[in-house]
Amino acid sequence: MTLHGARPSVVAHRGASAYRPEQTRAAYELAARQGADLLELDVVVSRDHVLIARHENNLASTTDVATRPEFADRRTTKVVDGQRQEGWFTEDFTLAEIKTLRAVERLRDLRPESASYDGQQEILTVEEVFVLREQLSAEVGRHVGLYPEIKHSAYFGRLGLPIEPRVALLLDRFGQDRPDGHVLLHAFEPSSLAALHAMGVTARSSLLMWQGGRPADAGRGDADYDWWSSPEGLAEVRRRGIQGVSPDLSMVISIGRNGAMGSDTGLVAAAHHQGLWVHPYTFRAENQFLFTDFRRGEDLGAHGDLAGMMQAFLDVGIDAINTDFPDVAVALLGGVDAVE
Repeated sequence: MTLHGARPSVVAHRGASAYRPEQTRAAYELAARQGADLLELDVVVSRDHVLIARHENNLASTTDVATRPEFADRRTTKVVDGQRQEGWFTEDFTLAEIKTLRAVERLRDLRPESASYDGQQEILTVEEVFVLREQLSAEVGRHVGLYPEIKHSAYFGRLGLPIEPRVALLLDRFGQDRPDGHVLLHAFEPSSLAALHAMGVTARSSLLMWQGGRPADAGRGDADYDWWSSPEGLAEVRRRGIQGVSPDLSMVISIGRNGAMGSDTGLVAAAHHQGLWVHPYTFRAENQFLFTDFRRGEDLGAHGDLAGMMQAFLDVGIDAINTDFPDVAVALLGGVDAVE
């Protein structure tokens, strides 16, 4: 039921981030060895224009910056994509300063195993992840791809730190600026993907979206994600040369009464009708992230039937499983041999 009848891809969301602090070398190495097809990463930028692999530009929740007295005076409050935040921000740090920080588990209460690795892993540049992709592909004997997500594009652009030109340079340097390459791009802001297209980038891309949301680059009266996920919006996605959409899970199967699994929204069929793939996000094993049908016990931090919930979405025809638990997805799809 996938778009081209192929086996769905396994996207390791920020690496094997259920087991190691996200977007670290250890998380990506484990994900590739577990059988992931694509390693997802978020792309932000430093003060000296270097692309960094971090969940957000706010370093507070994914690094040990709060424990570093030398950076205490960098703590500040900013409005990023309409959200007021307090913390330490990549655009206020040089690469050399960021390299002194160490990664920590963002969901420490839910993932004590991953948190046990706090303080051990350095913060990677996006270029270092590109190099690691090549090394891991050679190690496991198959092509491991990357799935960079461009974060806060309009925000960084206003600061004079545009991300897209630097992404284009990396794609060219590593021979991945091609439609059959092993790097896919995605972003929540349509203007980010449009900028890449205007630069002549030919790598495949996907528009991220979330239920009830609106792109951060949208002006007054511009379309929200409800429109972008409509038949008209999906046709526009295709017209712009974007190859897929990456909606949140509830845009594919609705949330029913009391958190139970609802019905197929029809988004997958509508996207496939336009020739677009559907890569929804993010499958996590903890009960609090599952439909109640797949929870096990009352503890919201305990693991439920993640494979069962993944299967429900596969039955609708999704083209990839984007997950913090790539080992579960690989096993569900038939094991590592299926992707070699």
